[in-house]
Amino acid sequence: MTTASRSATLIDIAWPETAGVRAFRFLALAVAGSLLLTISAKITVPFWPVQMSLQTFAVMAIAAAFGWRLAVATVLLYLAQGAAGLPVFQGTPEKGIGLAYMVGPTGGYLLGFIACAAIVGHAAETWARGSIVKLGAAMLIGDAVIFALGLAWLGTLLGWDKPILAWGLYPFLLGDLVKIALAAVAVPTAIAALERLRGL
Repeated sequence: MTTASRSATLIDIAWPETAGVRAFRFLALAVAGSLLLTISAKITVPFWPVQMSLQTFAVMAIAAAFGWRLAVATVLLYLAQGAAGLPVFQGTPEKGIGLAYMVGPTGGYLLGFIACAAIVGHAAETWARGSIVKLGAAMLIGDAVIFALGLAWLGTLLGWDKPILAWGLYPFLLGDLVKIALAAVAVPTAIAALERLRGL
């Protein structure tokens, strides 16, 4: 336990926080996490019915490993990089860069990453820490929020007379369930392995 109400996350065990390097640690992890988000946005895996990117997996794994404060900071840094014109998003620079891309069809999903990081990260620090089932439930909630915000923006932007659910929800459900399952297993498993290694 790092405090009376917050459980140690994966990163707390792997790189314990100390007073002398607290700010450096926070910044280094946020930068590393934003790079991971960029890489995950560029990777696609053959899947059905559409190709699957790894970005949702990365958001949830980072949130579960980092805790909510560091995870939210990481996502905000990633979005700031994109807003500044860096080609960090899926489809950039081919489909545009910067704020013009961010207010396009994927804008709501990007905003949802922030909320998902907060939900999953908080759960990982409290009621879901170390439990595959509970962490998976938190990730399902976080994913639902991503889709809710994404679809709300997509419908507002393109019009609710369009097949919004067919465009922005149905093709991605199966892939997201797979990514949630992988992330929900990976982080608690890594925590258990590190705790055994360190005799905690």
